[in-house]
Amino acid sequence: MSKQIAIIGAGFSGAVIAHQLAKAGYQVEVFESRSHVAGNCHSQRDAETNVMVHVYGPHIFHTDNERVWQFINGFAEFKPFTNRVKAITNNRVYTLPINLLTINQFFGKTFRPAEAQQFLASLGDKSIENPVTFEDQALRFVGRELYEAFFKTYTVKQWGMQPSELPASILKRLPVRFNYDDNYFSHKYQGMPANGYTEIVEKMLAGDGITVHLNTAFDPAMKGDYAHVFYSGPIDKWFGHQEGRLPYRTLDFEVLREQGDYQGNAVINYCDNSQRYTRITEHKHFSPWEQHDGTVCYFEYSRQCEPDDTPYYPIRMARDKQQLEKYLNIAQNETNVTFVGRLGTYRYLDMDVTIDEALKTADKFLECASNKTAMPAFVVNPLG
Repeated sequence: MSKQIAIIGAGFSGAVIAHQLAKAGYQVEVFESRSHVAGNCHSQRDAETNVMVHVYGPHIFHTDNERVWQFINGFAEFKPFTNRVKAITNNRVYTLPINLLTINQFFGKTFRPAEAQQFLASLGDKSIENPVTFEDQALRFVGRELYEAFFKTYTVKQWGMQPSELPASILKRLPVRFNYDDNYFSHKYQGMPANGYTEIVEKMLAGDGITVHLNTAFDPAMKGDYAHVFYSGPIDKWFGHQEGRLPYRTLDFEVLREQGDYQGNAVINYCDNSQRYTRITEHKHFSPWEQHDGTVCYFEYSRQCEPDDTPYYPIRMARDKQQLEKYLNIAQNETNVTFVGRLGTYRYLDMDVTIDEALKTADKFLECASNKTAMPAFVVNPLG
């Protein structure tokens, strides 16, 4: 087998695969259509304030995966960081995810854990035995008042559709706690790279055998020049949108620079219709070990992704499944191409899952090369 590999996209998926294959002796060319590496995880110092800014919105690293944690720590010093999200609704500030403090504040109570659990159970709609939609899930487990205060309007702003149209699985990712733990995540390892994410990806791509082409698109017609192609762009784009465009959401950011501390916290969600934006992120609070006189805030707006926009995450509605299945069937007939990452497999993936799947993809490719068997189009089933 030729040792010339093409990787499309210099985000975590592409960078991890490139690094692993270059270590194994392959010559890797990485094609990135943007002017920088690290994809939507790209971070850089703000020229005015020197704050480390998450250019495409905040990314907080969290995982229980030992291999992923050890791997990524080989490229950066990670500082402790706990994401403590606040939420504003009806002109009051609360803690998210919903915990004992949120429940007691919202209802004006002083419940102990067992009392709060019993109280919340009494609010749930018992007639919903098997929640199918986001709304079903919320009404069944937190009741109408908490649902409408924290989830209903925020979800419409975030997804551009009613919670009754979204799958229950989206809400299942958000915990309800009956103690005062306000850590948004519950993973064993949580942190923030001291010098941002872009430095990590640059180090991954700095090894011998890797050539990076920035501001360079890759035409699928070029795949014959390489032994194998790993593609992390939108799967429908690879096939020229022949089955139509899959729906994605994109984000717009309104940037504010001020002196001092703007909101006193890294992330504050706006859960009602008092503001059009979904949240404000104040980036210097993502690096609490640094001191800055100035501050940079992002006011975040979500909307439907248009053809010229940057796709952030797939919508994955039930009605999209048939369209996605058509693309997956076409992809299975592609030779020497593997689809990876959030866009390539049309799935919502956190950073640690993206890295884990990229490591497994590299493992699989090396195994196939050793056994002289065909590399599959997908290492993880996108519908699984």
